[in-house]
Amino acid sequence: MEVHVFVLHLVRASARRENAQALLADAREIGGLKGEIWPAVDGGAMSSTDLSASVGAALFDPGYPFSLKAGEIGCMLSHRQIWAELQMRDAGAALILEDDAEIDPDTFQAALDLARTHIDKLGYIQFQTRASKGPSHLVDTSGDCRLVVPQQAGLRTTGQMVSRTAAAHLLALSDPFDRPVDTFIQSHWHTGLRPAVIYPSGLADIGEELDGSTIQSGDKPWTEKLMREFHRTRYRAAVSRLSRRSTAPAGGGFAQDKGQ
Repeated sequence: MEVHVFVLHLVRASARRENAQALLADAREIGGLKGEIWPAVDGGAMSSTDLSASVGAALFDPGYPFSLKAGEIGCMLSHRQIWAELQMRDAGAALILEDDAEIDPDTFQAALDLARTHIDKLGYIQFQTRASKGPSHLVDTSGDCRLVVPQQAGLRTTGQMVSRTAAAHLLALSDPFDRPVDTFIQSHWHTGLRPAVIYPSGLADIGEELDGSTIQSGDKPWTEKLMREFHRTRYRAAVSRLSRRSTAPAGGGFAQDKGQ
């Protein structure tokens, strides 16, 4: 299957530009993959009207307890753009890398081979920077790399491979959206698509070494921090409960009632 690489890069994040170019070059050299640097949607440059145009509230359980930051909206829109773009390409899957990732060549090659072998069946595979926790179904291994489908999907979007079919499915389900992209992908009880995970993946997050996160939250009063932690804890408990009850296949792929 042909895989096209998209390196997500926020144009104003000039400190990351050289790294974005290096990622694209590494993907070409290691995996022989064609690709491009994709200009990320800059939520910070959008008007309040544009920011709210694609966003709903409490679209499915559990309701996301926080207002989306401009950067989170921009990030979700960026992924939706790529999911849509993939429908117009010859490639059967996209490898989406964030511009603050770093590649370890040997491990990444093994992870890439695993993902290309199984992406057609699994639909969505995270190249994780940390190991999954909790129960999981082992799909395959390559060297030290393990491809698993965890009961509760992890967060982070440092790297992921998504098939064209899965991208179309997620695109349709995210208009409008009400939570960050990684939290949306985690919600397989809603999407019917349980994400798979490769770890180690050959990717590391070096954002702090470059210029820190491009999605900033700023300082908040301690009372607000306390309330956020309360709501976060309740939300995570609901995610755990719904993950256990999800009808999305434990071995990955789409639930029959969601279809392709």
